[in-house]
Amino acid sequence: MRATILITLAMPIVLGGCVSTVKSVVTAPVKAVGQVADWSTTSQDEADRNRGRELRKREERVGKLQRQRDKAAEKCRSGDQDQCRRAEVLDHEIEAVMAEPY
Repeated sequence: MRATILITLAMPIVLGGCVSTVKSVVTAPVKAVGQVADWSTTSQDEADRNRGRELRKREERVGKLQRQRDKAAEKCRSGDQDQCRRAEVLDHEIEAVMAEPY
């Protein structure tokens, strides 16, 4: 009888650590799935930021191509046939960049 009482009184002390461990083990998969979902999805803010960044890069590229085309066209007006072909190629390149989805 005394042994039963001692065991009953000792159980909360002994099992206290076990309960918290069991709780940690049970909730760990749920927390892991939540973290993976956060890592694998893109928030609207992030999507907007990325789209803006891509648009700026595209505008930079088009601007650079236009400046090159303008220089080639100026040289073409001076009679340089190679620059006339270059200006035409740059026109097509600008059209291709503008047609790319963003």
